[in-house]
Amino acid sequence: MASRPGVLTEWPWSPLGDFKYLLVVPLAIASIISYMTAEEEEKDLGRMLIVALMLWRIVHSQIWISVSRQKTAKGTKKIVYKPIEFEQVDRERSWDDQIIFNTLFMYLLNSKLPGSSRIPIWRLDGAILIALIHAGPVEFLYYWFHRALHHHFLYSRYHSHHHSSIVTKPITSVVHPFAEHIAYTILFAIPIVAASLCGILSIFSVIAYMTYIDFMNNLGHCNFECFPKRLFHLFPPLKFLCYTPSFHSLHHTQFRTNYSLFMPIYDYIYGTTDKCTESLYENSLEREEESPDVIHLTHLTTLDSIYQMRLGFPSFSSRPLWSRSPWYLTYSMWPFTLLFSFVLTSAVSSCTFVFERNRLRNLIHHSHLLPKFGFHYKSQRHHRSINNIIEAAIIEADEKGVKVMSLGLMNTSEELNGYGELYVQKHPNLKIRLVDGSSMAAAVVVNSIPTGTTEVVFRGNLTKIASAIVFSLSQKGIKVVVLREEEYTKLIKSGADENLVLFSSNNCYSSTVWLVGDGLGKEEQMKAKEGTLFIPFSQFPPDKLRKDCFYHPTPAMLVPKSAQNIDSCENWLGRRVMSAWRIGGIVHALEGWEEHDCGNTCKFLRLHAIWEAALRHDFQPLQLPPSHL
Repeated sequence: MASRPGVLTEWPWSPLGDFKYLLVVPLAIASIISYMTAEEEEKDLGRMLIVALMLWRIVHSQIWISVSRQKTAKGTKKIVYKPIEFEQVDRERSWDDQIIFNTLFMYLLNSKLPGSSRIPIWRLDGAILIALIHAGPVEFLYYWFHRALHHHFLYSRYHSHHHSSIVTKPITSVVHPFAEHIAYTILFAIPIVAASLCGILSIFSVIAYMTYIDFMNNLGHCNFECFPKRLFHLFPPLKFLCYTPSFHSLHHTQFRTNYSLFMPIYDYIYGTTDKCTESLYENSLEREEESPDVIHLTHLTTLDSIYQMRLGFPSFSSRPLWSRSPWYLTYSMWPFTLLFSFVLTSAVSSCTFVFERNRLRNLIHHSHLLPKFGFHYKSQRHHRSINNIIEAAIIEADEKGVKVMSLGLMNTSEELNGYGELYVQKHPNLKIRLVDGSSMAAAVVVNSIPTGTTEVVFRGNLTKIASAIVFSLSQKGIKVVVLREEEYTKLIKSGADENLVLFSSNNCYSSTVWLVGDGLGKEEQMKAKEGTLFIPFSQFPPDKLRKDCFYHPTPAMLVPKSAQNIDSCENWLGRRVMSAWRIGGIVHALEGWEEHDCGNTCKFLRLHAIWEAALRHDFQPLQLPPSHL
């Protein structure tokens, strides 16, 4: 929102929310029916393809979003290193509004503008005219209109909304108040209207021109330099005809320079070219990939978790998994979900890649994705290939000088690699330290139990974390009621024999604090008392079957306020909440601990020290329900 919002700031269909695309549906259906029922000489292919152009523009922009986020996460040729936070993601959530507006405007032109209906597929003279008018009047008018927008009256009411994003993303290019987009749409329509009135407009020239505008807009806001230097050497005047990402980035950091649309010639003519333009371009091209201090290796969970990746839809990844769009939108995206999942797990299935970069003080933290889903980990036949990918990622990180790698989700299961012990035994001379996060997770769960609790119910598959939690609670004098005999027997053998009780009654359980993991059944949940607090110690949250009970998140903590570039949610966790497994690697690096923290043996006696270290570095525990404070 602008600092002092003016008239026509809000989009008129803002109240429709996700239903805004319904505005286009009647027009699209009418154009298809008209094409199918009309006589051959009356068929209007151009009108029918308007909605196809809309879809192409959305896909085109999404490609730029994904490429830009991956490139800037790596740091290669990055221009501005300032962070992006949730506030910017929320502000830019409506980036597709301008595509809908342009689509409606094109339907209007098609029905009212002479020469715009039943146009041919291609005409060279029309394409040349559009190019010339854009290079001349459009670029000139935009330059002076843009300078006018930086006058304090218009800037405070409109253009400051766009400039709220110092660090740009491709979609930043189209995030403007509605009034500005009216002006831009009229401006960019001039070449199309002129060609139409001259009777030389073609379908291909319209699609090519709109694609050119989107491409250049996304290019100028992508925040990584990708324009080859050799092109300027081969054709020096090109610097007046085509801007670079670093050229426009200076406009967002300096505000009073580099006003041009796509052709910098007018900045050179009127003396508004930033003096740092060439040096920033050179420096950005030479910037190499950033080497992190910590890498967190995670993987996909369910098929729709592809949208939770930071490389996907920002509006989706900025909200917790399973709490985003209503079911009718989720199901409508299933074809794309299946297609993208197949491509992701086949084209890049043999390696990991970086998808997120965070900073905590002087510590650089990267998140890498192993492109496998949860069901791959549950299949024995995939274990060998997954282990090979993890091992290769560890060796590569070790060679690059990474200090710590933490293993997230099922990358650290006992059945897969013995909580990471497999890699330590196979490569005893590793300089990088492996952290499976179990100690941190156990410490978080132990310290999530409400103060004054004297008894807890334990139920879930027995894991390294579960053993550590039960051992720690028994040492504190808290009675642990185990529901199943096989789990009770295993816990006794692990040394947690104090304050351990096997429950043998079929009645309701008296304790209102339950520690739960994988394997918790529906019948067991239904026997819990009203108001029971379920605290999971597993990687995945339990099914929320009881509306009269409270479900604590999986082991996690709030990140410090100093943590930067936190603009996406980690799976089902809330904003600025990080899983304990991920925190474990960060704390390990911040403390400078030299040993590995992985394998079948959990350092029971170090849970307090690990917890205190996390608090010392400003990680904060999640808030409990008021009834259990």
